[in-house]
Amino acid sequence: MNQTYSKYTPDDQAVWQMLFERQMAQLPGKASQAYLDGISAAGFRDDHIPDFERDLNPRLKQLTGWRVCAVEGLIPNRAFFELMANRNFPATTWLRRRDQLDYLPEPDMFHDTFGHVPMLSNQAFCDFLEALSRIALHYIECDEAIAMLSRLYWYTVEFGLIQEGNQLRIYGGGILSSVGETTYSLFSPEPKRTPYAVETLLQTPYIIDHFQEQYFVIKSYEQLYHSVSQIEAPLESLLVS
Repeated sequence: MNQTYSKYTPDDQAVWQMLFERQMAQLPGKASQAYLDGISAAGFRDDHIPDFERDLNPRLKQLTGWRVCAVEGLIPNRAFFELMANRNFPATTWLRRRDQLDYLPEPDMFHDTFGHVPMLSNQAFCDFLEALSRIALHYIECDEAIAMLSRLYWYTVEFGLIQEGNQLRIYGGGILSSVGETTYSLFSPEPKRTPYAVETLLQTPYIIDHFQEQYFVIKSYEQLYHSVSQIEAPLESLLVS
């Protein structure tokens, strides 16, 4: 499908600007530097919804070879991982209403683009996404394996933290697009913040209806990519058994 940019109304553009300005006001000092650099590199602006084909994809192609692919909403696992294995990040095109600024039951275009696309300017992060997706396709018929990989995706791509110097920073799109969880994930005394460990993540259930009780912290995006080699052994045992 196509984004059909002309369908966005002036009110849609105003909602985008409100969401964008609200998040950008609080992300410096909280978001990963790679993410903040990606906001600029991908060409995000406060005054208009990004046009996938005109704004984002030409820049991403030059940076990492990735592109944003418009989808209607949540898509099946196979289609999701096939897109990303071919360097296409799926993003829905509908935007939340004014009365949905703080919470949505499913991801909208602000989450998918503002939350995730800036990190597509980072090569190591992109290489991790591509490699993880290829593994998922290999195990796509094994529900337990896909459940384990979904946990890994959740605690990294959606809700990951990174240690930058002596400070914790956010790189997960689910946090970066949430005004409440941005502060909670870094400063609340309630959640655990645990060093990244593949086998632990594969076995850790996640929460979809409120803030996370645990976050996992990587040391670098290179660590994330190189951890891919640790993923298949636990999954292979599922097929053997």
